[in-house]
Amino acid sequence: MSDGVVAVVAAEAPPRSKPSNYPEPFASRMAGRMKRPLGDLFGLKNFGVNLTRLSPGAMSALHHRHTRQDEFIYVIEGEPTLFTDSGETLLKPGMVAGFAANGTAHHLENRTDRDCVILEIGDRSDGDEGSYPADDIAATMGDDGKWRFTHKDGTPY
Repeated sequence: MSDGVVAVVAAEAPPRSKPSNYPEPFASRMAGRMKRPLGDLFGLKNFGVNLTRLSPGAMSALHHRHTRQDEFIYVIEGEPTLFTDSGETLLKPGMVAGFAANGTAHHLENRTDRDCVILEIGDRSDGDEGSYPADDIAATMGDDGKWRFTHKDGTPY
C-alpha cells in the first residue's frame, strides 16, 4: 500500500475507513475515536502504528489483553485515563505505557473536555487472540490478518 510514500504529516494521514472492527453492540461504544493507520501507509507488515484521537468521553478500545501481541502507547496531547488490572492512571503528554502479551488488560478513556492524541504501536503476531474481561466478546486473528469476533462461548456475532 506504500505506493512510494516516503513521509507524511501524521495528523493529515487518512483515517481508518471503518471506525471500529468490533461488532455491535460494541462498535458504537467507540464513537469519538478516530484512528489513522500510519504503518499501513508504508506497507509495514510486522507491526502496526496508529495515530489515535479520542474526543471527550471517547475510549480507545474495549478493556482487553492479547495472547501474543505486545502494545505500546505514547501520549502526544491531552490527558487520557489508563485503566489496567491495577486501577486507573492519569496520563499526560510525553508519558508512555506498554502492555506485554498475556499481561494486564487495558484501555484508555478521555474523561476531559478536550481531545487526546495517542500514538499506538503493536506487533502483528500470527495466532493472536484478544480477551475482554468486562464484555461478552472474544477475538481471534485470522490467517488473512483480520479479527474474527465471537461471544465468549464461541457463538458468532
